Parts: sequence; C-alpha cells; structure tokens
Amino acid sequence: MSSIIFTHGDSDGICAGAIAKSALPGSSVFFTSPVGLLGELNSLTGNYENIVICDIAIDEKSCRQLEERLNELSEVSKVTYMDHHPLPKAGFRASWFYHDDCSSSEQAYRIFEKKLNRDMRSVAIYGAMGDFSETAVIKKWMRDWDKRTLYFYAGTLIQGITYGGRDYDFKRRIVDALSEDIPPPQIAGLLEAALIASRKEEELKVHIREKVVKLKKLAYVIDINGFMSKAAIYAASYGNALVGVSCEHRAHKHVYDISIRLRNGGVDLNTILRRVAPEHGGTGGGHPFAGGARIPDKNLKAFLFDLDDALD
Repeated sequence: MSSIIFTHGDSDGICAGAIAKSALPGSSVFFTSPVGLLGELNSLTGNYENIVICDIAIDEKSCRQLEERLNELSEVSKVTYMDHHPLPKAGFRASWFYHDDCSSSEQAYRIFEKKLNRDMRSVAIYGAMGDFSETAVIKKWMRDWDKRTLYFYAGTLIQGITYGGRDYDFKRRIVDALSEDIPPPQIAGLLEAALIASRKEEELKVHIREKVVKLKKLAYVIDINGFMSKAAIYAASYGNALVGVSCEHRAHKHVYDISIRLRNGGVDLNTILRRVAPEHGGTGGGHPFAGGARIPDKNLKAFLFDLDDALD
C-alpha cells in the first residue's frame, strides 16, 4: 500500500512534508488547509499504509467530524497528525495526534527520526526559521552547520515559496527535492523565484506605504495579491499600529482571506479571532502573534472595526 501526506503550503508545512516523505519514500503529497482537510479525507478512496498530516490547524467548526473521520481511517491506516497551532475549545485528543509548541518541521524530524538521515535536520531548521520557531532543540542542531549558510538557504526557500503562491506543482517539486536533502539554491527554479519575490517585496512596501489605513490599534490594506503575511507585517509598520492586516478578495467564493500579524506583545490574536470572526459569519484563529481569517466580503469592514475594538 502507498502513503499519502497532507500538509500546509508555507515553509514549515513544506519542510515537514519533505521530512515525512524522506521517511516514507514514494508518498503522494497534497496541500490543504484547516477548512479543506475534512473534505480531502472524506474523498479518499482505497487504503493507505500511512496517512500523515503536517502543520494543519484544527478547524473549530469541524473538529468533531474530523476526529471521527481520522479514527475511521486509523482502523486501516497508520495515521500521524502533527501540529503546533492552538487547539480548539472543544479539545482534540487521539493516540495518532501529536501536538507541541515547536514547528511542525521539528516535530516531523523527531517523530520519524529513526527512518531519517541525520542531515535532514537541516530541512527541519529551514522550516523552524520560516515559522519563527527556533527552539532550544533547533539551536542545538544549528551548531552542526554554518549558521550563515542556513539563513541563506532558509531565506531562499521562504522567498521562493512566497512567489510560488498557489502553484502547488512547483511546491510539490520543492518537497520532492528537500526530501532528498537538496539545498534550496540548487532546487530548479527556486533561486530565480526568490529573486523575483525580493523585487516584488520592495514594490509591495511602496504600495502599502501609500495605501495603508490606520484605525485605533490596527492598520490594514485591502486587495493585496499574494505576499499576504508580508503585507500584514508592513501594514503594521507603515501604519505604526499594534496589529497589521492584509486582505485578499476571493471573488468566486465571495470572501476575503485575511492575514493578521502582531507587531508588539500584549494581546492574543488567536483568542480574539476565534471570537470575532464567527460574529461576522467567518472563521479565524492561529497563534497569539500571527493569525488568519476568512470573512464574507460584505462583512469585511465591520469585521475590521470590531477586530480593532477587540484589541483594546
């Protein structure tokens, strides 16, 4: 039987997926999201020896159905679900579920360590750097490499993935290469994509400086195409705000996808988003310092103003 891996499309998810694929050669890799995972699992046909899920937060609305579906699948497959996002209020416990505050890349290496080449730790380091999660374990592993090289490799990966956006075939090729411990600058097309992304990031900063809107504690930009997390960071910076928000319209779904970043401490974005987003017909959550939301387009402005009030 074959194996299948579901993972997130950011640097941590890609690195965690690559580590899992290195441990389980020949695995198929698919990218999904918290709201899409249950549907992906429900549509599975046939049996798999391993089902691995990396870096996918538990969706509050579907957590019970997700748990039930994974319990069903665990009767015929070895299920391994690793994540580091805050858990839903209802809780989520199972023998196949691994939860930790560290990056999913670090989790993946620790879970599959016996099946991995020791040098695959470098891939875990790239993922941890991309997720701002350089734990004591990651810092210990970093001693075995030139730190400057690691930052260059991780930066190349992060920028290249940013430019790749929703090109999942491109991201799948990156996973395949990383699973063989190929350094990011040597992955076909990745260095070129990183260079383009860096140029576009400079253009993005100029655009945000001109278009950012400041509320009380929050600054936002609307209709940013791609680079959403970076746009949120720069919105907070140029808006001189506690929190930065970037909004991208999904016209065919009549929603806005939203990225939120905390500039300074003092509030828990995950808690606030899980309360405010459902009040506007959407979903939201993440980490205390970084989160996301999906809000019906007609409710966007009301959501932004209520989020701003909640930050007080």
